[in-house]
Amino acid sequence: MADPSTYRPAPGAIPTSPGVYRFRDAHGRVIYVGKAKSLRPRLSSYFQDVANLHPRTATMVTTAAAVEWTVVATEVEALQLEYSWIKEFDPRFNVKYRDDKSYPELAVTLNEEYPRVQVMRGAHKKGVRYFGPYGHAWAIRETVDLMLRVFPVRTCSNGVFKRARQIGRPCLLGYIGKCAAPCVGKISQAEHVELAEEFCDFMAGRTGNHLRRIEQEMQDAAAAMEYEKAARLRDDLGALRSAMEKNAVVLGDGTDADLFALAEDELEAAVQIFHVRGGRVRGQRGWVTDKVEDVDTAGLVEHALQQLYGGGTESVPREVLVPALPEPLAPVQEWLTGLRGAQVDLRVPQRGDKKDLMTTVQRNAQQSLILHKTKRASDLTTRSRALQEIADALELDSVPLRIECFDISHLQGEDVVASMVVFEDGLARKSEYRRFQIKSFAGQDDVRSMHEVITRRFRRYLQEREQTGEWAVPEEDGPREEDGRPKRFAYPPQLLVVDGGQPQVAAARRALDELGIDDVALCGLAKRLEEVWLPGASDPVVLPRSSEGLYLLQRVRDEAHRFAITYQRTKRAKRLTAGELDSVPGLGETRRQALLKHFGSLKKLRAATVAEICEVPGIGLRTAETVVAALAARTPVAPAVNTATGEIIEDSTEEETK
Repeated sequence: MADPSTYRPAPGAIPTSPGVYRFRDAHGRVIYVGKAKSLRPRLSSYFQDVANLHPRTATMVTTAAAVEWTVVATEVEALQLEYSWIKEFDPRFNVKYRDDKSYPELAVTLNEEYPRVQVMRGAHKKGVRYFGPYGHAWAIRETVDLMLRVFPVRTCSNGVFKRARQIGRPCLLGYIGKCAAPCVGKISQAEHVELAEEFCDFMAGRTGNHLRRIEQEMQDAAAAMEYEKAARLRDDLGALRSAMEKNAVVLGDGTDADLFALAEDELEAAVQIFHVRGGRVRGQRGWVTDKVEDVDTAGLVEHALQQLYGGGTESVPREVLVPALPEPLAPVQEWLTGLRGAQVDLRVPQRGDKKDLMTTVQRNAQQSLILHKTKRASDLTTRSRALQEIADALELDSVPLRIECFDISHLQGEDVVASMVVFEDGLARKSEYRRFQIKSFAGQDDVRSMHEVITRRFRRYLQEREQTGEWAVPEEDGPREEDGRPKRFAYPPQLLVVDGGQPQVAAARRALDELGIDDVALCGLAKRLEEVWLPGASDPVVLPRSSEGLYLLQRVRDEAHRFAITYQRTKRAKRLTAGELDSVPGLGETRRQALLKHFGSLKKLRAATVAEICEVPGIGLRTAETVVAALAARTPVAPAVNTATGEIIEDSTEEETK
């Protein structure tokens, strides 16, 4: 581990101009590339006390052995050079992209003497009209097949076209009417160019004139009793409408825009992009990003813009809609304007159709991240590798086939609860999940709460083991409840995970020691830094960011957090609900609970009639009328908000268990 002071530039050596800098390790490899509008303050910030740096930044500067920089004229040039170097060196501490493939587009080669329609990938060429991108090449071919009925533009390769001209006989498409056959002179070169331009007009969204023209020709043919021609035009009209349905109209003003959305967690982010041309969604693409540096949403947006437009394969539209604006905004906007050759509006949509479409893109990004995680979690080979990586990192004797994770949740010291989730063979075992109420004290003491819940869980385990005796048999033959179900705490885990760092791990270790349990491995996962802490260790175990073992531990921890906070919200919502009924005259605790149990929530109770309330055991006519009058007179309580997460706490009737 290097000392940053050993390679710190001499005072005054760093210029104050805009530029791009590179950190290199001891082997000369570039490990980080960054840009700055003023190099001196930016680079100086890396050489302060390492303890004051963000942990990821501290890891980077202690891994590096040298720093170098290149001065440029403007921030826009810095943005361009940063992208080029990231692509060239692939630094380990910069954002990583899982999917960098090119997407197919529909291209019309108007730069050729006889334009043709084809599927193309890669960089754009001058004189070629592009439409898309599309998710799959077959989607383009389906659209083209429908369009060729009305606009029979050439689709053959140059070799096939040249051969047809030599022998004077068109290919099969020319015989079946899906090519105008300019190769044998069925139409002139000028007529074929005009046909290709009409094809482009239709694909660009200018469809009204073409549809009206074909419909009028169909009616004229029918009036002239040319029924075969009218039937053909009818089929052409249907083909065009089918092609239009494949690109649904979403914006009515002929908007050209790219919409970016992100869904992220601590380790990864999913990027989704919708390409809207002529008010229609012409294509969609996306990728998953590894967050190997400390980057916020605005930073991810800037990286996504570089990823999409930096290679020159994507044309920049008039509008680019994003969930958060890069900081600073001006250089990025100027860079995009330079790529397009005209003004680009980079902004966050606030209202209207564009805001609604952004919500759809956001939903797709979330689904993409969920699908990515699900694929990783469901793969047997991946799960096996993850368990083996955990065993190797923690120096366990065997892979932890059963993992239990505990988390504490409360809202400003109130309604303190804990959760226990179980993963067996890398998969969630929800039937084994348990919830705990922390009642021995109140307050924001997560360490004390963790000690209590670990003690309660393993004391129950010891009690059941004493009742059934020592056993080491498969779960199917293990101790059972009277109804045939397995004992709730009869199976000790191979690995116990707590959500937290050294203090939580120490509390869990103390609880296990007090009970005399020494055969359960223990670790803690600190959420902010994703570090694995072991009992008594002065330094954490740092798993690689791409490690499947770290991913599994994170998923276990996140599931424990979700289960705990769901229970905490339920308890708080019930407490708030019951409190609203406290002021109803003549309504005691027993009847309040009976009302809530019968109707399920305060919202349903408010909507109930007197007759419906009378159906509750113990509630008479007079009491029902009092309840209805009291609830009608009260102003509805504003939704409770969790100050830690900013989420609204809704009414819930989930049964509480210790």
